Amino acid sequence: MTALSPVRRREILQSLRQGTVPDGNLDVLAVGIDLFATTIDEDLDAVASGGAIFKAVRGEYGSGKTFFSRWVEQRAMQRGLAVAEVQISELETPLHKLETVYRRTIEELRTSAFAKSAFRNVIDAWLYGIEEDAATAAGADEATAEQIAALLEQRLASVATATPVYPMVLRAYRDAVDRDDAATADALIAWLGGQPHVGAAAKRVAGVRQDVDHFLAMGFLQGLLAVLKGARHPGLVLVIDEVETLQRMRSDSRAKALNALRQWIDELDSGRYPGLYLIITGTPAFYDGRLGVQALPPLAQRLQTDFGTDARFDNPRAPQIRLTGFDLDRLVEVGIRVRDVYADGSSESDRIRTLVDDAYLRDLADAVAGELGGKVGVSPRIFLKKLVADVLDRVDQFADFDPRQHYSLTIADSEKAEIVQATSADEVEL
Repeated sequence: MTALSPVRRREILQSLRQGTVPDGNLDVLAVGIDLFATTIDEDLDAVASGGAIFKAVRGEYGSGKTFFSRWVEQRAMQRGLAVAEVQISELETPLHKLETVYRRTIEELRTSAFAKSAFRNVIDAWLYGIEEDAATAAGADEATAEQIAALLEQRLASVATATPVYPMVLRAYRDAVDRDDAATADALIAWLGGQPHVGAAAKRVAGVRQDVDHFLAMGFLQGLLAVLKGARHPGLVLVIDEVETLQRMRSDSRAKALNALRQWIDELDSGRYPGLYLIITGTPAFYDGRLGVQALPPLAQRLQTDFGTDARFDNPRAPQIRLTGFDLDRLVEVGIRVRDVYADGSSESDRIRTLVDDAYLRDLADAVAGELGGKVGVSPRIFLKKLVADVLDRVDQFADFDPRQHYSLTIADSEKAEIVQATSADEVEL
């Protein structure tokens, strides 16, 4: 098991305590996704070399779609790629309004060095890299303003092929930084990030008038990929999560969103977005139901994958991959890993491993699945939440606490309702 720092151990356990997926060090919890590791690593290497890849992930609620996507993001950042995770919603981030998807991508952009909202840091690193490269080319400690400007124009030429407006605003941003005009620099970065309501005065400085719309946003995504590459990040993993929400939209909005997804896949194939790994996640009902992918035959044809064979022989290179969820053995295995992570950071390590042994973990997993009607596949989050918050925390804090004697599993109606709602929402007739 990967050695964890006290900070990372605490962050992982706190996430599980709250019933959420941790942001990092997911290899210590990864169970049942070994089948995909080799192919994902090959995909990431291809993207880092300038390729573009699309992958659709399917799985029922609780099958680990969010965990899987963050596991991919972690492997990407280890290779220097940037990542972003965008959740589709009917009102705030509809898929057919790509300007909102782009804006959320910028807001969620992360690298191994910078947390969310890393966009400005990436831009500054790109500009700093130009200054360093200009000095190296000149064989001097510092390049002249003319040498920096010449290399800047050369690098911007590749960005300009994506959208001419993008380099105009980048130039204006650099000039604003050079003259310490913080207000204008902040406004221009906001506009490049797709934020609406940027002041007209700042836009005039850059020679632009409009807000970022659907078509401009896709050009800006090309510009972002070029800037990332110049800032030593060879690509971007973009996760579009919860696409099944499209099924609950009005029919006209749903049709536009499905067509936008089809167009995006075709543009990836055409090479418009070198360095982009696009991942969407959704339930089987989205991929197979009449209110999802099947409503647009050209999209259904592009995502068609044979899942008629045993899941052991699924092709991880196919455009669509499935997560089969947890069985009891996998649930116990991840429970063992979480217990060991907890015990390794506790002064009560031996006592924790004795009282919360493998047999007890199996009994707890059985009990959780039983409370959820035998649905083992939807129980990991609740199981891990109960294990950490109700069992391990108490064993760690109270010397006389024995989970077999003093703990009786209870699952609140609200927790059950959340699972019922999540597993049945796709079946609601609209």
